[in-house]
Amino acid sequence: MKRFVEGADRDQPTLFPECLEDWIDENNPVRVIDVFVDNLDLTDLDFAGVDPQSIGRPSYHPAVLLKIYSYGYLNAVQSSCRLEREANRNVEVMWMTRRLAPDHKTIADFRKDNGSAIRKVCARFVELCRRERCSGLPVIRYDPTGLAEILGPGFVPVSSVRHPHRTPWDAPQSFQFSVFRRSPEAW
Repeated sequence: MKRFVEGADRDQPTLFPECLEDWIDENNPVRVIDVFVDNLDLTDLDFAGVDPQSIGRPSYHPAVLLKIYSYGYLNAVQSSCRLEREANRNVEVMWMTRRLAPDHKTIADFRKDNGSAIRKVCARFVELCRRERCSGLPVIRYDPTGLAEILGPGFVPVSSVRHPHRTPWDAPQSFQFSVFRRSPEAW
């Protein structure tokens, strides 16, 4: 009897489901991206390329590229090259794009040419999440005094800095950075 879990033989033929739908759970976030993007009026949001050119090579519809970009944003995949790889190997992205896999230059150009429109979409998505309470978690904000109270008497505030930040949808967000020193009495 062997003492290790063994993988399948790589030369053994397998029967993967023919349908990508079978691989995507009904609660998978890519379903939200798919429905959300499909319900946007991309012309109204000023996306380039909504109306196809009558000559030349057919282009990808902006909705496909927006889905890939949105997937990357939600999964911390920022590089166009990495998004291209995901479109070729990730079943979720294959399902969402109906197995279309644009190259990295196409993805990068889409991002460059539609920055303003993408920010509008992000703002709408955040608005939807706020309305639907996507995470369901409360947002808690602390100031240095409040943090000191939570940490207790064993910690003494040393310094504090407030940092302004702009989110990808161009909303202001403030971060508080605080440094605390453990008091000698706490040792």
